[in-house]
Amino acid sequence: MEKPVWQFSDDRGQRATAGRTPARVTAYIQAAATLWDNGVGVQAAFGSFHDGAEPDRAKAGGLPLDSIRYLGAGDALDLDTLLQGRPDLVVAVSYGGGQVYGLAPETAKHLEEHVPVVVIDVGHSRDLAGIRDRFTELARSLGGDHHEEGARLLDAARRRLRTVTAATRASASADTTGRPRVLALSPAGTDQVHVARPGAWPELRALAEHGVHLVEPPAGTGASWATLTWAEAAALPAEIILSDIRVNATPIEELRADAHWRSIEDRSQVLPWNPETPCSARAHARFFALVADAVAATVVR
Repeated sequence: MEKPVWQFSDDRGQRATAGRTPARVTAYIQAAATLWDNGVGVQAAFGSFHDGAEPDRAKAGGLPLDSIRYLGAGDALDLDTLLQGRPDLVVAVSYGGGQVYGLAPETAKHLEEHVPVVVIDVGHSRDLAGIRDRFTELARSLGGDHHEEGARLLDAARRRLRTVTAATRASASADTTGRPRVLALSPAGTDQVHVARPGAWPELRALAEHGVHLVEPPAGTGASWATLTWAEAAALPAEIILSDIRVNATPIEELRADAHWRSIEDRSQVLPWNPETPCSARAHARFFALVADAVAATVVR
């Protein structure tokens, strides 16, 4: 049996093979943005059931959306649509259990009958560095760049975050209010909000590992989110808010008629947060730097 020229074992334990290195790549938009950051071109991207007919620019990272094909999302993603452009590789993500995120199970099953599929687990069972490393391995197998500059940027951002959080801990030893608290949330209309459980999100756990004080929502149902009223969310103490900017989240401008949101905005720094940020060194460096700047500014105030 002839050995394949290209092969990659994904996070389901399945091996994708090809007679040559894939060059026509279709990917879930977060994965596409990650591969792009790692020097791998993509020909097409698709969204999730939360997305619409147009690409979510928050998820797209540095993708050149004017020059790649966007295939749509949800029920629009049938087999024929995914096979447009005759891809020789499809890259998707999973949040555990091997289920392909964004595709109906039957569609995902039949897709693998036509084209190699690689699935990377980005769920709560993985740490941020591990997810990043898996995408780096995949990118290298496809001829991507090492991007040493991205690694240097990430190292610098992590060092600075550790430095500023260490300074806040020193301040808090004398004043317990001196340590800024961070709350991550996703606005879901003017009546309710989804508040992130930090342990369920690799990027939030990574912040905690670098000394950031994250706020836990009340115990209850919901493995990744606690759904609260805005009054309940406003009662949670936080000096820094990470607010979801994906298209399925309610824009901040629509929240300002609500007194509870205004109270949050008045007392807190509100930072843009993409829970599906590209899993690359460059993107993670930007995220750590953004939080480090906010922590430092809170201490100065």
